[in-house]
Amino acid sequence: MPTPPETDRPARPASARPAHPASARPEYGGDAGPLAVHPKVFRDELAAAAEWVAGYLQGIPRRPVTRPMPPEHRQAMAAGSLPQDGQELGALLEFVDQAIAPYPTGNGHPAFFAWINSPPSPAGVIAELLATAVNATCGMGEHALMDLERGVLRDLASLAGLAPTAGGVLTSGGSMANLLCLGAARTWFLRQHGATDGPAYDRAHARLVAYHSDQAHMSVAKAAAVIGLPPWRLRAVPTTPDRSMNVDALRTMVDADRAAGLLPFCVVSNLGSTATGAVDPIEAITRVCRRAGVWHHGDGAWGGLGALVPELASSYRGVAGLDSLTVDPHKALSVPVGCGAALVTDPSRLRDAFTFRASYLDGDQDWPWMSDYTIELTRPGTRALTLWATLRHLGRSGVVALLQHYQDLARYLRQRVREHPLLELCTSGPLPVVCFRLAARPEAGRQGRTDPHAAVAARVQARGHAYLATVSHDGQTVLRACVCNHLTTTDDVDTLLHEVLAAADHLRTV
Repeated sequence: MPTPPETDRPARPASARPAHPASARPEYGGDAGPLAVHPKVFRDELAAAAEWVAGYLQGIPRRPVTRPMPPEHRQAMAAGSLPQDGQELGALLEFVDQAIAPYPTGNGHPAFFAWINSPPSPAGVIAELLATAVNATCGMGEHALMDLERGVLRDLASLAGLAPTAGGVLTSGGSMANLLCLGAARTWFLRQHGATDGPAYDRAHARLVAYHSDQAHMSVAKAAAVIGLPPWRLRAVPTTPDRSMNVDALRTMVDADRAAGLLPFCVVSNLGSTATGAVDPIEAITRVCRRAGVWHHGDGAWGGLGALVPELASSYRGVAGLDSLTVDPHKALSVPVGCGAALVTDPSRLRDAFTFRASYLDGDQDWPWMSDYTIELTRPGTRALTLWATLRHLGRSGVVALLQHYQDLARYLRQRVREHPLLELCTSGPLPVVCFRLAARPEAGRQGRTDPHAAVAARVQARGHAYLATVSHDGQTVLRACVCNHLTTTDDVDTLLHEVLAAADHLRTV
C-alpha cells in the first residue's frame, strides 16, 4: 500500500515501536482466546499510541490542511485485505500512521474553513479512550454513564437557554437528533388528535404537513422522508433578505394547508443555517405554532448555544419556548465526533414515540433506559463522557469564551473582506460564517464553463495552505468560510485571504 513522504507525516517518537521479547507475546490456545494480549504488550502499545496522538495533534498546523488520496491508495483501502493469520498490535499504529493519518479531511487544521467540523478537545480525546475501555452499552440496564448522560443533557439544555424541564438523549449528530425530534412531534400531534393507530392513524398521517425555511439543512428533508412524509407535504418557507424565515409566509402557508384539510404538525426553525449562519425569528414562529397547535423544533446543530453570546442573545429570544432543539456538541464545543443531542422541553414525548417493550428487555420506569428516548438500543458511553469532560474542562465561562472567539474571528474576516477592493461581502447571518465573492470576476480561461468561484476554491484546496467551500447565494456560487476551530487565529484568516487572492490572480493568467 502506498505511503506518503516521511517528511509530511507526523513525527513518531522512538517509543512508538516498543520491542517485545517472545516471552511477552501471548501464546494462543489453551485458556487464552484469540484476542488475548500480554499485559506488558498492551501497556506498551497504549503508551506508544498516546505518544503518537499527542504528536499528531500538536503537528497538525505544520502539515497541509488536506491531502487527496492517490487513486491506487483509495482502491487498496476499499478492496479489503484480511489475511489468514493475525498480526501484532504494533502493526495497528504503523497502519494508522502511514495509511490513515496522512489523508485528513482537514477539519483539525486551524486554516480549515470549509464545513462546520471542529478538532477534538483535549479532554474529549482522553475521555474517548477511557469510555471505550469501560465499553458500556448505554441503552439498557443500569450504568453510571447513563446517569451521567442525563446530567450532562441538563447542563447542555441550560446552556442553550431551554426550560428547566428539558432533557433528552445524546445522538450520533444533528441528523439523528432532527429525526428523533420530528418523530416525537408526529407522535405528540397524533395523540392530540386521537389518531395513534388503526384507520384513524392512516387517515391523519396521510394529511400531515411540516414546514422549514428554504435555508434548512438537508437532514430535515431526510428525517421527514424517514418518518413517512412525502416531499409534497414538506413545505419550504421563503426567507427574507437576511436569510431568516418569512413568518408572514409561514402563517399564510399553514392557514392554506388547514383550509385544504391538511394537518400542519411541525415547524423547523434554523438556529444557525449552514449556508449563511442565519437565525430564524424564534418568538414569532412560536406564536404561529401555538395558534395552530403545531410543534416548534429548532435545528441548532451548529448555533444552538448562541444565546450565551451577548451579541447574539437578541436573536435567540424565546428559545425557552421551543418544544425541541437539536444541538451538536461536536461542532461548537469540539467534542469528538459523533456527539449530537436531541433536547425536548418535555422528555416524556420522546419516550411516547420510541419506547418499545420485549420480554427479554424489562426497562425501569423510575429510571427509564436511555433507549426509551431513541431508536438505538445499543449506544456508546463515549458521547456522555466526552461531552462531560469537555464541559468540565471549559466551565460555563469557557464555553462563552469559545463561542465568542469564533464570533471575533468572523468579524475580523468580514472586515478584511470589506476593506479589500477585489472582494465583496455577501449577506449572511449573525453566526461565524462569512460568504463573499470576487468583485471583478476573472474569466474562467482554460477552466471552460467552471464558475470562477468554484475554480478559486478548488485551487485553494489543492494548494493545501487553507481550505474553504462554495455555496449558492442568490442563485450565484460564492465563497464561504466558516470559523469553528478553537486553534484558528487571525494569522490563519490572513492566510485564507492570501490564498483566495492568489488563486484568483492565477485564474486571470491561465
